[in-house]
Amino acid sequence: MQPSHPSSQEQRKIIITGGNSGVGAQMAADFAHQGHQVYICGRRQDAIDRVAASHPCIHGICADVSVEKDIIDFFDAAEADGIPASVIIANAGIADSAPIDKTSAEMFDHLVAVNLRGVFLTMREGVRRLKQAEQQWGRIIAISSMTAKKGYPYISAYSASKHGVLGIVRSAAQELAKTQITVNAVCPGYLDTEMTAGSVASISEKTGLDAAQATDILAKFSPQRRLFTADEVSGLVSYLASDAAGGITGQAISLDGGETL
Repeated sequence: MQPSHPSSQEQRKIIITGGNSGVGAQMAADFAHQGHQVYICGRRQDAIDRVAASHPCIHGICADVSVEKDIIDFFDAAEADGIPASVIIANAGIADSAPIDKTSAEMFDHLVAVNLRGVFLTMREGVRRLKQAEQQWGRIIAISSMTAKKGYPYISAYSASKHGVLGIVRSAAQELAKTQITVNAVCPGYLDTEMTAGSVASISEKTGLDAAQATDILAKFSPQRRLFTADEVSGLVSYLASDAAGGITGQAISLDGGETL
């Protein structure tokens, strides 16, 4: 059963970066089924078009979150009808791993460019526009990771980028605390999505384990011994985007089965 549609007064414009797959695509679908207008971006036009074609309330725009002009153009296109976005979700991210002594500067720079600079550019543009909007009500949500809270081997560059996201979220939340704009992060454990499938393939290649065994290694990072779903992340984000979550800001909310207690 799909969620009931909101009244016209509750209908909002939602911006989601990295909306072409995984959690981003799930959030786009869920918000669209609730009757909101959803604007997604990603770097692969075919993937963006595929998600946008799945629901008339989803609109796709090709953009690279690490490029300042692309982010500004994305917001401009989403708000071309004169209606400002009120929920901004910085979801785009990439993953890679290597021992620190084998982590190239290029790998580090690429991870930081997408996972940290991309979040910064998205949040900065969102705050600028929310402050200019007549209502000045907004929700800014960054999708981070449990690795933003706890160190793990072989992901120093990735973890650094995700730790940085929490710094931006906490500082921005303090700046905006006297407004109706909240800023939060969601920190999932390993997810049952395309990105984790890439990690599974990498583990299999390096260890000779089959996909099921490699997946089990990742599942054991959580005390619940499982991967988490895009549905779970989307449900948490939907709550943070609601009026009911107005008192929650500056938080890094874990969705990891108790891993980062």
